[in-house]
Amino acid sequence: MAKHKGHSTNAPTGKQSSREEKDRASESFYKAYRIVADNPIFKPLDQYVYVKEERRCAKGGLAVMSSQGMLYANIYPYMPPTDWTYAIAHCFLHLGLGHFQEKSHIAEWNAACDLIVARFLNDLKIFGKALFDMPAPAIGAGQTEQSLYERFCGEGIPNYLIGYGIGGTGHTDMVWESERRFFEGKEPDWTHLFGEGLREALYDVVDYVAGASSTHRRNSGPAERAKTWFVNHYPLLGALAIAFEVIEDPQVCQQMDISVAAVDAEAQEIYISPGAGLREPEYLFVMAHELLHVGLRHHARREGRDPLLWNIACDYVINGWLVEMGIGVMPRLGVLYDPLLKNESAESIYDRLLEDIHGNQRMATFRGKGRGDILEPTHADWWAYGEGLSLDAFYRRCLGEGLIMQQSMRGRGFLPAGLIEEIRALSQPPIPWDVELAQWFDHYFPAVEKVRSYARASRRQSSTPDIPRPRWVTRPDREDARTFGVVLDTSGSMESRVLAKALGAIASYSIARDVPAARVVFCDAAAYDAGYMPPEAIADRVRVKGRGGTILQPGIDLLEQAKDFPISGPILIITDGYCDVLRIKRDHAFLMPATSSLPFRARGPIFKISKDA
Repeated sequence: MAKHKGHSTNAPTGKQSSREEKDRASESFYKAYRIVADNPIFKPLDQYVYVKEERRCAKGGLAVMSSQGMLYANIYPYMPPTDWTYAIAHCFLHLGLGHFQEKSHIAEWNAACDLIVARFLNDLKIFGKALFDMPAPAIGAGQTEQSLYERFCGEGIPNYLIGYGIGGTGHTDMVWESERRFFEGKEPDWTHLFGEGLREALYDVVDYVAGASSTHRRNSGPAERAKTWFVNHYPLLGALAIAFEVIEDPQVCQQMDISVAAVDAEAQEIYISPGAGLREPEYLFVMAHELLHVGLRHHARREGRDPLLWNIACDYVINGWLVEMGIGVMPRLGVLYDPLLKNESAESIYDRLLEDIHGNQRMATFRGKGRGDILEPTHADWWAYGEGLSLDAFYRRCLGEGLIMQQSMRGRGFLPAGLIEEIRALSQPPIPWDVELAQWFDHYFPAVEKVRSYARASRRQSSTPDIPRPRWVTRPDREDARTFGVVLDTSGSMESRVLAKALGAIASYSIARDVPAARVVFCDAAAYDAGYMPPEAIADRVRVKGRGGTILQPGIDLLEQAKDFPISGPILIITDGYCDVLRIKRDHAFLMPATSSLPFRARGPIFKISKDA
């Protein structure tokens, strides 16, 4: 290898001068490294390249690049940064141009690759050639690494090529490492990263030639470009993306404890940490993930559930859809994905997570371990009041209109059936809780059928005594079977307003469906059997017995074991969710406040009493 033009230095006279010389050499190397790494061409590669001050090259050599992106550099003695930039760029190009291929003749392949790299750097004219005293490589434009390799294998390596490498005379500057110890089993696509860098550099050149200022585009990071991609190419999420501001400030993300990303639906902000080291396809995946959190109303649909577990359940659903849709690439950190959960809803996955609450709360989302990437609003239930309602309606409209546009345009990508059904469901107004409760009553207590009976004559019989006329009467039915049980949570945490609404609804629907009586059991610290009560008494004359803690299981056991309660009678549990796990064998349903949730997986339907009802 040709000798580099290093500056001559006097030998150190002591430990202090030797340390100063090493510091000077190290400072020169890392200054040159930053010049190369900050160049738009090599910036994507720099995310995965590691520098190690270890001598892996021959005597007189400068650096060696490994197939795993480890740059082994011999940074001593001192060499000016202008000389180091060429050597470092040379190593980066071996990765970016895909030179780490298995060949039978390593030396010939390395020489062919060195010649292509030298031609590239000579044409680029960004990094100086002060390091080498040799002319530019004289090879044709159509020559490739493979064609040169085949020629060198047949004719031998020309002597003039010995100096083009930086690994030392007669030694290669590329080493193959089989152990994947840097990327947690996921090796970067070096050529793809290099292509991203070339594209970014091309943008700068076009802006310069056109006389346009590229300051704004350069200042906008990869997350902002991912947002722009959705606006321009993906109508389903484009309208939502326009409404959000992307924040890529590392200090802000550090203060908010955000490892990769998070979303604040109320503030209309998406936070993506530059320190996560995401590639461009990973930015697309993360951006789509956060936008779907908002568009699918995961804030509003939590309804009192544990925030972290609900966040985790929604992540499983979203990530499964994004993988199926092929949007971007899953990052290495904070991805919750399980193909076995395909086609399951967030609500059903949440019920699964309840089986091991403490263990599942240690999972990591895009925000970090034990933290949800759906940021909590500044005031509770923001979607139910004032501006929050308009925000919620706006997000649903954006997603609904995006779906229509996405389906009307061909070639815009595949959409999973589950995602389409969920978006369409969100576009419809929700069914009020009292309507759902009425449907539950209709299922168990259908309208009593009227029949004609000759047991009692019709009122028209007196006018024609010789003609028998039947009368419309209600068909006899077992009144003891036409009933249901009510287990009422009367603990101190239960709001009287919720109790009044629940009891009023039960009474009105019971009367409308000819239910003669309901078996009522009050539960707090103990169970109090109020016996069978007519519907009108349930709403007017019920007196709450206790106001202690919440123990509902004894009340349920009392109804299931009562001999005077029919086997087919369903049970309606009215509670705020602050109770233990319940074991219920009968058909049952829950009536709860809108902001409450159960600490276990419910098998019966749950009716949520809305605040504005």
